[in-house]
Amino acid sequence: MTTLCIANNRTEEMVGDLTGATPLELRYAGCGAQRMLWWAEDGDVLVLPWGPDPAFLAYVTGLTGVRADSLTFVVPPPGDQGEQVLTADRLTDPGFLAELRRVLDGRTVDEVLAVSPNGAVAELAAALGVAHALPGLAFAAQGGNALVNSKAGFRALAAGAGVPIPPGRVVGSPAEVEAAVEHLLGQGHSVMLKVEYQVGGLGNEILARDERVAAVGAERVVPLPDRAAVAAYVAERWTWLTGGRGRRVVVERYFPDCAPLYAEFSVGDTAVVLSGCGEMVMRPVVLGEITPPVTPDAAARAELVEQGARLCESLRVIGYRGTVSADAVLTPKGEIYFHETNGRLTGSSHLHDVFRGRLLREEHRGSRHLLELAGLTVPSFAGAVAAVAAAGLAFDRGSGTGVLFSTDFGPADGSVMYCAVAGSPEAARSLEAALLALFAG
Repeated sequence: MTTLCIANNRTEEMVGDLTGATPLELRYAGCGAQRMLWWAEDGDVLVLPWGPDPAFLAYVTGLTGVRADSLTFVVPPPGDQGEQVLTADRLTDPGFLAELRRVLDGRTVDEVLAVSPNGAVAELAAALGVAHALPGLAFAAQGGNALVNSKAGFRALAAGAGVPIPPGRVVGSPAEVEAAVEHLLGQGHSVMLKVEYQVGGLGNEILARDERVAAVGAERVVPLPDRAAVAAYVAERWTWLTGGRGRRVVVERYFPDCAPLYAEFSVGDTAVVLSGCGEMVMRPVVLGEITPPVTPDAAARAELVEQGARLCESLRVIGYRGTVSADAVLTPKGEIYFHETNGRLTGSSHLHDVFRGRLLREEHRGSRHLLELAGLTVPSFAGAVAAVAAAGLAFDRGSGTGVLFSTDFGPADGSVMYCAVAGSPEAARSLEAALLALFAG
């Protein structure tokens, strides 16, 4: 049996118009696509934006126990956006399809696993004759993935399911944005504006009048002292807010001093199953996370999971299949408000599916905290692996503790994403401190 793994981790259903992405942003995305290696099993076929780095491949397979030489990698020719990400035109290239058919000849494909199970993946699966192996193909083929990742569509689905969302509106014109923003500001609240398709808080901006707030979940806070300032802001930012394509804008109340949480689920034909939950680290947008979450008490965590499952059940009923992260905030008053869903393998999925599900022994899975953060600059990926091993900090399966490197961003900026695995949040932070000290300077 073979899984066809497709590392399309930056699509228009996730971030909107790709033509606006910078070369560095696309390079980061291409590095993130290599994380698909964590899901590989013996004999699998992986479609990647570019071939895997030998050092990263050896590191991942050394931990998962997969035979690296049993894996087959297929890289399509560059597309309109180059070679950094798997755009739809790359997945439909005739030469690529011919090569993929040759590679799959004689194999039984029992699963098509894509980061983003979108229409391009559905078209590819159908062209290869493996449509049966892509769960939710009918939904994906009709553009369903865009609905699951739309921040505007989310509000309608959540409201219909009775899941709590921040007060606000989905609007489609400058006048509506101005009125909705002024309504919330006039009540003494700050406002979060959201681009319909974007990730990690990069499509958000916070607007404030009298309330003093820090930028958390958005890159900046914009002071707007009166309605004239609101109108001027909307006129200036309209193209950005609508993704350059006239898309809808989400206007909602911003709650300061919140804990940003998520609950991730696997949505199947008959049930919604919890994969795990966590708490995001914002500086000011998402930098990483810790799982399980540390801020919510047992009751708040139970509500997060219960309401998240209800939201994902609504997606199951309409035909979505695959991973969904239901993102929420916990206010200082103990209220939970959900604010988006992400229908794809997320930046958290490998923590639950692979690190906890495959690398940790069963007896450790319920008692380990995983702290993952980006931005550690290292001399090289291979050098970082060797240094951590020499310092005695590397992940040890026997103890279920130590440092893992989940992503190599070396081709983009010389950094890695690291994960400290320990028996408590405090121990994870201590392990992180030792790691940072190792590479200080």
